[in-house]
Parts: sequence; structure tokens; C-alpha cells
Amino acid sequence: MRGKDQRSDGLFSYRRLETRVPADHPLRPIRELVDEALRELSPAFSKLYAREGRPSIPPERLLRALLLQAFYTVRSERLLMEQLDYNLLFRWFVGLSMDDEVWDATVFCKNRDRLLDGDIACKFMTCVLNLPQVRKLLSSEHFSVDGTLIEAWASMKSFVPKDGSGSTPSGDSAGGGGRNAERDFYGEKRRNDTHSSTTDPDARLFRKGAGKEAKLCHMGHLMTENRNGLIIDARLTEANGTAERATALEMIEDNAKPRSTVGADKNYDTAEFVARCRERGCTPHVTQNNTCRRSAVDARTTRHPGYLISLVKRKRIEEPFGWIKTVGGLRKTRHRGRGLVEWFFVLTATAYNLIRIPTILAAAG
Repeated sequence: MRGKDQRSDGLFSYRRLETRVPADHPLRPIRELVDEALRELSPAFSKLYAREGRPSIPPERLLRALLLQAFYTVRSERLLMEQLDYNLLFRWFVGLSMDDEVWDATVFCKNRDRLLDGDIACKFMTCVLNLPQVRKLLSSEHFSVDGTLIEAWASMKSFVPKDGSGSTPSGDSAGGGGRNAERDFYGEKRRNDTHSSTTDPDARLFRKGAGKEAKLCHMGHLMTENRNGLIIDARLTEANGTAERATALEMIEDNAKPRSTVGADKNYDTAEFVARCRERGCTPHVTQNNTCRRSAVDARTTRHPGYLISLVKRKRIEEPFGWIKTVGGLRKTRHRGRGLVEWFFVLTATAYNLIRIPTILAAAG
């Protein structure tokens, strides 16, 4: 018998929101990890808020919502609030009931920016990595480092001379063409020491390699452990030719113990980087760059079988970079200012770990 297409506008629901989420849904183990880490962060949250006044959006719900934005590639906070309004799965993960009002996007962003003051993204990553079930998955002796470009939320038209003597837009007058006027860059030499972006002054003009176009960007850095490829450190710096090696040395100083190995690509094959790694008691398993000069890594390192293992494991660091840029939505950041971009870079790196950890635990169990 054919059913009738009738509209049922019920006023009440007799099912709990918990029961509407499948028992084997991938978000269930992720939420358990997130809730356990957020409990450890509660003292840090308390320091950011006054004891009296109007209650704000709970910081735990802010972080859960931002994780969903990375998991499901939601491209803006406004669309995230729209999803929270009707998506029961999103409501369950964040901690909203079926009848709770969803926040305004502007209010959500204002409350989110408060978390920048306490460096909550880095602390959240640390809490996740320090969970007992996660700590046993990490290697304490073998690591890999690498860097990538994060395209800034700024147009090349905004990259103008610092002294205000920018090229005249095309048209009949200097002010013609509207707010998105054409720019004539012919014959103009643009350099970071003489030019800056009016949209994002922290962005730098940088070219990844010969034959590549120069872009306004920031530089993101990751350090992963080689056992399961989990991210143990994430940082964002100014884009320049030495930032990758300088930041890698800082991450090695903060995370690697003496007699550890550190894998890296050919860009790190310099005498200074190799020497400073050895000063810290670490063995630089750097890919040899013999194309235009003599490699700084000699047979003292390459003769050991662990060197070849590190070269193979090092390639796994490209996986989190790919996830962060595609699924995480950071190929071109939506935010301006290095502080805010770095905060989201670290949080998105933590989201990658949260995606991987349940799978690794299930395979190990």
C-alpha cells in the first residue's frame, strides 16, 4: 500500500539526541578524546574569563564547533552557524540540545578571538597528545620536519609601496575604476622591504622555487613522529628563505631528545643546519642534495640502515600537509594577521590528529 505524503509538524520529540547518532559513527571516539582533553584545559579556560558578568559561549563548545569546521570543510563561520541550526549531528558533537538557540556568527567570532589570548590552540594540541591512550602511540626518538606555504587572504593588488607612491590604477583618473580598480605592475619592482600588503601586512611575497609564481603567503611548519605520523608540533612564521630551517631547529630544541633522528628533505641539506642538529645531540637524516653542490650529510650518517628508513618515513609528513590544505581549508587562509592564522593552523593540525588517532587505536587494538 502506498503511503501518503503528509506533513507532520510535531511540537514534541520523545527521542534523545544521543540516540539519533549511530553507535559506530566516526565522531563518537573523536568526541571522547576531545572531551577528555577539554577537561584538562578547564583551568586555562577559567583564567580567560571574569568571575562576574554575563555568561559567554562556553569555550568547550567553541572548540568543538571549530573542529567540526575543519572536519567537514565548512568555509565560513556563518555557514557553520547555519549547519548548527538544522544538523542534529553537529548539535550533538558541540553539546547543544535540539531546542538550544544557535549563536550569531559575529558573536561566535568575538568569543572565539578571546581564545587567542590564552594560546588555547597549542595547549589543546598538547592535552590531546598527553592523553594516556595517545602517548603510547608516539615515538620519542624518530621525527620528521617540513614546511609549506599558506596563501594569505590578500590580493596582489594590495601589495603597494610602503611610502604610499603606488602605481596609478588604469582609467581616466587616479581614483577611477571603483574599489577593485585595475593595477598596472609593468616595470614595477616589488620587494618585501619596500612593499607591504594593505589587507594583511604580515603576509610576505614569496616564491617556492624557480619557475614558480610569487604569492603573498605565510609559512607553516610541522614536526611529526615517525611511528604513526602524528603531528607533535605546528608553527607558522614569516615566509622567507631561512624560515624552514630556523623553525625546524626550534622545534627540535623543544621536542627532540639527544640521540634522536630528524628526517628532512633536500632544502635542509646545508652545513649550518646539519651542524646545529648535531650540536643538539640529534642525528640529521636529511636527503642529500648532490645536484649543484656537495652534500653536508656524509657517510657517517648514510651508512646506517636507519638513514634509509627515515627517508621513507619522512614522506609521510606530506599527508598532514595535504589534509590541512584540502579538508582543513587552509590552502588559502580565510583570516588575516599572523597570530590568527597560526592559531587556526595549529587547531587544524590537532583536528588531523583527532581524525587519525581512533583509526590507529582500532588497528592496534
